[in-house]
Amino acid sequence: MRTDRVSFRAGPSVDMPLIVVAVVIVTLGLVNLYSATSVYVDSAQRARLADVYVSQIYWVVVGGLLAIVVAAIDYRHFERLANFLYLGGLLSLGFVFILGSDIRGSSRWIEIGRFAFQPSEFMKIVLILMLARFLHNDTRTEPRTIGHLLPAIGIVAVPWAAVMAQPDLGTSVIYLLIAVSMLSMNKVRRGSLLAMAGTVAAAVPLAWKYVLRDYQKARVTSFLDPEADKTGTGWHALQSQTAIGNGQLFGEGFMQGTQNQFGFLPDQYSDFPFAVFAEDWGFVGGVCLIALYAFLSIWAIHIASESKDRFGAAVAIGVGSMIFWHSVLNIGMAVGLLPVVGITLPLFSYGGSSIVTTLIGIGLLMNVSMRR
Repeated sequence: MRTDRVSFRAGPSVDMPLIVVAVVIVTLGLVNLYSATSVYVDSAQRARLADVYVSQIYWVVVGGLLAIVVAAIDYRHFERLANFLYLGGLLSLGFVFILGSDIRGSSRWIEIGRFAFQPSEFMKIVLILMLARFLHNDTRTEPRTIGHLLPAIGIVAVPWAAVMAQPDLGTSVIYLLIAVSMLSMNKVRRGSLLAMAGTVAAAVPLAWKYVLRDYQKARVTSFLDPEADKTGTGWHALQSQTAIGNGQLFGEGFMQGTQNQFGFLPDQYSDFPFAVFAEDWGFVGGVCLIALYAFLSIWAIHIASESKDRFGAAVAIGVGSMIFWHSVLNIGMAVGLLPVVGITLPLFSYGGSSIVTTLIGIGLLMNVSMRR
């Protein structure tokens, strides 16, 4: 009886490594954003960039508070609410086509007064919860067939199609990668794997011809040959690689990166914050930042391995895969290894919806870790 009282008072243990690494990345992201927005521009642009920095601090606070709330609620309640959250997420994606604001040819944001949010970002968390619920309820011991996976495929296909119609190629790719990462927790028959691989291979040329927009195709072709259109579709990638190269080993110094400070690097605080960081802090700084993301991804697997149930393990894998694939795609396009598809760097890029979504994911990781 005495032991029970002591255990109750002690409560769940807080995952300090997870908190420390997340806080370090957020802090570095704010420092980097200050550098990215302190460029040599006129007073009007400087005021707008100052608003960007202040807005990011605001969203970090909001996301941190939501992460605390999410961590405090036993994650098994989210399993019971997953269906309702999924329905709400689909409705919000539908509202984008009615209330959405068109920015650069894409309608992804819903604006209410001065407040704007991107439903497709929050849908990532909902998708993780729904797939985790599916995996938790799937108690089969034998390898799965395509038929067994059809419900999960349907769960992913509906929001994927809605996001592709916005159009948002980057987020739709993230949905697929999260799904593949989570469903890899199940064994699948070899024949089914070969059939799915063949289906994907057959779908690629069809998607290229009938699904992708012209500007999305241009991004892929410019990735294959960025020198073909240096001042057009290849500009982003070439300027990013130049900035990273300028950093050399130890960087040009905080707020001293020439590509960033003189305005040559486009989207420096949203799509290419890694290029700003690498130019300021060099190869050493870039490797340290990559190591922090690697730790988060590996730590998520560690949390999953110690989870007390399959739902918690699947949630941890889902959040870890979201952080991992976002980091790989964003850094990959910054260094020229992948096409530019508009993927944010978790906890680092400017964007309220992005950072709040990632912090909610960190809250879920903390939740599972505290109750393992």
